[in-house]
Amino acid sequence: MADPQSNARLRADAGAPTTGVIHVRTRLTADFTVISNALAQRRGSAVTIGVAAYIASLPDGSPVTITALCRHFSEGEILISRALRDLEAAGYLERRRERTPTGQVRTRTYFYAVPRGEGPEDPPEPPKPRPRKRSAVPGTRREAASAPAPEEPGSPAPALADADPEAVAVLTALRRVDPRLVLSGQEAARLAPAVTAWLAAGVGPREITELLTVRLPDRFRTRPASVLAFRLRETPLPMPPPAPLPPDVERPVVLPFQTCDGCERAFRAPGPGHCRSCRDRLAGGMSACGLRPGAAVPFASGRQV
Repeated sequence: MADPQSNARLRADAGAPTTGVIHVRTRLTADFTVISNALAQRRGSAVTIGVAAYIASLPDGSPVTITALCRHFSEGEILISRALRDLEAAGYLERRRERTPTGQVRTRTYFYAVPRGEGPEDPPEPPKPRPRKRSAVPGTRREAASAPAPEEPGSPAPALADADPEAVAVLTALRRVDPRLVLSGQEAARLAPAVTAWLAAGVGPREITELLTVRLPDRFRTRPASVLAFRLRETPLPMPPPAPLPPDVERPVVLPFQTCDGCERAFRAPGPGHCRSCRDRLAGGMSACGLRPGAAVPFASGRQV
């Protein structure tokens, strides 16, 4: 008999795929970085994913400025800055301006493994300044001047009706420049005395508004009133505007130029004639002969020249 033949389809091979990528995996125990598939497979620029993977692999405290990234990658500043903006818009990167314990303003960069709002991770709090040790000398003037007066628990809050209306108007108008500067009535009453002192020093409302709203942080960690109180307290008072000049004194009339009839020099005089040198010369000639210049000279014969 003939060999039996089967017309059933062959079983699919469960081995390596015939097309596409084939992974050769190696278990890493050191020097590796975990990146989510949402970031690694993100559609868009490959430079953005590469910059994100590089930042994720760096230890805390490493510089990730555009200049530092350009030293590592071969791309230029335009592509690197665009990649940082893409990561910031997607929620993986956050750049925040914060004040250091020494009082300087620095930009801190936070990199999230998952976009903000989708994971439990929160950025760490900035380091708090250590309290300075002060000599325990009671009754010193320096300590009394530097230490703020504590508010008593039972002290009444300042009333808005007792504040300077002009200072309150300046504070309430700040929201027109920055919509985030919304103050309550109690906050405006507390800030009004400082604004009144600035107004009394000769600073106008326009200058006060500019000093309180220029270069504000992108995000407020506290109430806006705290930021305004710090600026009112720490910003030195600008110079008041100069006093108005006195009215112009009537200047003397400037005589027009004339041409001397004798030497043809230019001189200032109300009308045509001779300059001072010619007048002195003519006056000297008249005194020598006892006659006026241009007068007739008599002769013995009775004739005149």
